[in-house]
Amino acid sequence: MTATEARRTLPVPMHRTTVYRLLKRVEREGEQALAERRHGYPTKLRGEVLTWMLDYCQNHRTAASSEVQRLVAERFGLSVSVSQLNRVRAAHGLSRQAPPREKTPKTGLMIASGHHEQAGGLLLLAAATETGLLTPLEQALPPAPDSPCLPMAGSPAVRRRLVLTLLFLGAVGLQRTWDLRGYTADSLALLTGRTRAYGYRYTEAFLSQVARADGAERITEMLGSWATHLWHPTEAAAEAERPHCLQALTCYVDGHRKPVYSDVLLPRGLVGRLSVVLGCRALLLLHDEQGHPLFVTTHRGDQHLTAGVPALLERYEQQVQTSHVARMIVDREGMATEFLARLHAEGRIVVTILQTNQYRDLSSFSDVGPFEPLSMDTHGQVIREVAPARITLPREKHPDDPLRLQVALIRDLRRKVETRPDPEKTEYPRRWDGDLSLEEQAWWREGWKATAAPAKATTAKLIPIVTTEAIPTIDAVELAQTYIHRWPAQENVIKDYLRPLGLDTNHGFAKIAVENSEVTKRRTRLEQRIVRLKQWAQSAGKREALASRRRERLRQILASRSKESYQELWAYQRTLEEQGVANHVLRREVKERKAIADAELEQLRAKEWHAYEQCNAEFRKQERYCKEQCEVLRALEDLKEQARTMYELDNRKDQIMTVCKVAMANLAMWVRDQYFPPSYAHATWKRLLPFFQLPGTITQNSTMVQAELRPFNDRALNRDLVILCERVNQASPRLPDGGRLSFTIQPSCCVLAAQKVSKTP
Repeated sequence: MTATEARRTLPVPMHRTTVYRLLKRVEREGEQALAERRHGYPTKLRGEVLTWMLDYCQNHRTAASSEVQRLVAERFGLSVSVSQLNRVRAAHGLSRQAPPREKTPKTGLMIASGHHEQAGGLLLLAAATETGLLTPLEQALPPAPDSPCLPMAGSPAVRRRLVLTLLFLGAVGLQRTWDLRGYTADSLALLTGRTRAYGYRYTEAFLSQVARADGAERITEMLGSWATHLWHPTEAAAEAERPHCLQALTCYVDGHRKPVYSDVLLPRGLVGRLSVVLGCRALLLLHDEQGHPLFVTTHRGDQHLTAGVPALLERYEQQVQTSHVARMIVDREGMATEFLARLHAEGRIVVTILQTNQYRDLSSFSDVGPFEPLSMDTHGQVIREVAPARITLPREKHPDDPLRLQVALIRDLRRKVETRPDPEKTEYPRRWDGDLSLEEQAWWREGWKATAAPAKATTAKLIPIVTTEAIPTIDAVELAQTYIHRWPAQENVIKDYLRPLGLDTNHGFAKIAVENSEVTKRRTRLEQRIVRLKQWAQSAGKREALASRRRERLRQILASRSKESYQELWAYQRTLEEQGVANHVLRREVKERKAIADAELEQLRAKEWHAYEQCNAEFRKQERYCKEQCEVLRALEDLKEQARTMYELDNRKDQIMTVCKVAMANLAMWVRDQYFPPSYAHATWKRLLPFFQLPGTITQNSTMVQAELRPFNDRALNRDLVILCERVNQASPRLPDGGRLSFTIQPSCCVLAAQKVSKTP
């Protein structure tokens, strides 16, 4: 059939597009293009075929419908579609069940073999196992929620890997979980036992779930117990013999504020490293005598050190239960009399430094002993000397019970300060030319020459270190060295370990509206001011009324006495005239009598004038107080209109990450003390980090994980690396999966440029 004939046989009611498609198919395939290709109704399964199929599917629930289709075609010669078989199986409840997959239980961390960018970091992972950090850290996690909400509801292995992810973020150079979005290295995956590190969303979801489930409190308490037992272990036998005997610790306490930049108003405080007042978070850090961080808490930015320390010590001792902070060293921020008296009443010894406004010079101290050398320069000259002394500080709330402190009075001979004059003996200021002679004081004359002004009186700077220890005599040198050791033992640890690990990084900015503490302080001051002004105005009004009545009474007395005096004087004059007294005698006698009367009246007039002036003064006072009340009320109204809503940050996520960073700092210091050469006794995090970042190849068997590290390009560092590998291999620390860690160094071969040229064809 040709195309023209086919066109004539087509029915009329067809779409033009369909006609063109059929014509092209006919031109391409010929008559086969017009063959019937519809399948009609699907083949129905009845009788023996249906019975056999149901019996087979009942005994083989995992059999695929394609397999059943093949067996039906072979046995009965029927072609049944797979979709029809699926419908029949579903109608009889015999749908295919996937075969269960055999899963190997993952109880530990799997260390992947091969080349890794940060193979040296396995030492930190082994330290987390050797110090016993992983087990209490996992136990401190809150229980999984009832609803299957990942990742908290994951397996124990997943929870451990997530905890290690948070712990080792700072070790691989990441500041926050957000940095995981662009992280492509394998270092974090190696330390967490995964092929690839967890992403941002999964890790952040885990951190948020732990924070919402009160995980911050549990992990903080775990940190105090673990760090104390790590650096101050107690013998089991000694603890059994004396279960109630607490280990006395000497600790350093300091506050640290990290700024939080936000569009809303946050509680503000003084950020020390920036010397500005900003919205911030306030941290309280507790270090032991060697500078190891033992405990940390997070608070709102306007909390003062003296308000948070008592609660911090109580919480720490309640959790540890084996140690007692018997001696505490704090900076001058804790130099508050009531704060020291409270801690002294609790049986604690506090060592701090006096503020400059609490003393003037040596005369402010009593019982000053002889000065002893404290430190010398390279030439053997004494640059600092110290002497024991005492000082008594008054207490506002207990004026009858002042605070008596022992003092280690340091005199810095290198620094000179101007002598402060005694305020009780202050004289009138001398002229600027008072030291010049009379001729030299004629500075207005032509040819006058200026001479150098006399030097001001100076004295050595005093640094008073005080303690609440109640003993007859103190060792001034030991007390001074104890406080001076605070800078390397605490300040340097914060600067050299905690800040490089991201202590100043904020995590989580959720906030709730709270009472504006700054507005509350100002409102309280204004309300107290207006109450005082009302009292003063009422008192001034009463005094003005009394003075007015006294003035009126004195005026009446003056008028009455004046009238009586002049009447007496007139009567006396008439009497003298009747007696025929001479005129000059009359005038003299009258004048004398008038002077006596005027003197008496003048006294009364002065009293009246004084009452009048007092009345006016009290009136002006009352007017001023009433005017100031209006101004204060105006200030209250303006404060109410201009007050901004203050928001308090949710510190739970930040506290969890801070605990992880403090724990990481303890791990680094423990690794430094255990495995590094003695020359690294005071090494910082930045000095240790190159060893943890060494790349290498990892091979393992059932009992050993061996890391072959690439050497440095520096001979001194390579010598230290050899000692490190020897110590690690000698100790053979364990990894979380139970394997032992071993370090070796790859052989280095130096290829000269001439050798490279000679090898080229």
